[in-house]
Amino acid sequence: MFDPLLEKLHSSIRIQGGETAAVPDGLRECRNEKKNSLIRSWLWQVPGFRRWRVSRLDAGESLQVLNSVAYPNYNIDQPLMGLDLLWFGKRQKLVAILDFQPLIQDQSYLERHFQGLKALQNRFPELSGEETMRLFDPNQYFSPWLLFCRGGAEKATNSLPAAFNAFLHCYWELHQQNSDKASLIPAAEVKQLQIAYDIYSAERDPAHGLFTSHFGKAWSDRFLHEFLFPASTKADSSPPADADYDLPR
Repeated sequence: MFDPLLEKLHSSIRIQGGETAAVPDGLRECRNEKKNSLIRSWLWQVPGFRRWRVSRLDAGESLQVLNSVAYPNYNIDQPLMGLDLLWFGKRQKLVAILDFQPLIQDQSYLERHFQGLKALQNRFPELSGEETMRLFDPNQYFSPWLLFCRGGAEKATNSLPAAFNAFLHCYWELHQQNSDKASLIPAAEVKQLQIAYDIYSAERDPAHGLFTSHFGKAWSDRFLHEFLFPASTKADSSPPADADYDLPR
């Protein structure tokens, strides 16, 4: 389901000078033969970014997942790039979230960094983020213009690929703009804001339960804290019961 999008993502990273980096031992790949599920992950070193991670879970008809987060260098105060795509084949159910995740919710910050994403939301009205605002705190790491989709096969095969490509192009354009001008947030503060993002996200990550159900708690806890959100330091960051994507049961 998501392999063409994965290749598009990796191709765009390579075009921007990205090179693969080492994933922590034991976390690059994990397989559950009983559930016929496989998760693979990549780390990229990309000019202008201190970290870019990608994960792909293939559980056949049961579940397909593509997830990625890009962390700009500390001397660049642009938003993180975050995407979560989930496909439940038996239910023909798609859940997709694509966003420039703001470090702060200050209005001037949003005006500086989100004109492109705002235009994308207008271009893809079927991916309006209004519904998902009931599920997440809009004042923490989500923008008012995120692209959100909950739909079926038609959106998965028609709306999503076009929006995905446009989203990546828009983020690369934003990065180029920010590479040519000074950041307004000091690098030390950007670092602390990115650390806070990891801590917040590890505490609420809705995918942690999915990974645990497929690969066990011990592996999934390591994956959460050592790969997905390595700046998080809590020993146990299981997401609270109300932190989910309103996924099909």
